[in-house]
Amino acid sequence: MKTDREKLNRAKKRLEELKGFYWHLAVYLGVNSFITISTIIGRMSNGASFLEVLDLGTFAVWFFWGIGLFFHGMKVFSYNPIFSKSWEERQIQKYIEKDKQQAEKFR
Repeated sequence: MKTDREKLNRAKKRLEELKGFYWHLAVYLGVNSFITISTIIGRMSNGASFLEVLDLGTFAVWFFWGIGLFFHGMKVFSYNPIFSKSWEERQIQKYIEKDKQQAEKFR
């Protein structure tokens, strides 16, 4: 059974991960908004129309950084369909059993 101290430390770690994700999200929104607005204004001041400015290049940073943000969110909110908690627990039990078998060989 976990002690209150372990529970508190785990809760603090979880809170830090959550804060880290929200900071990542805030920086993502702020930096990408600045880049997009600067790009649009810069291209339009060079004579491009608004529709000409809205191309893939304008939103590429949003897209690729968004992929990283998506995976960060999956980690923070404990959504991992491939390496779930039950998978981790099975792997841990497997290694514990393997260690026990190795230890019994030398008795």
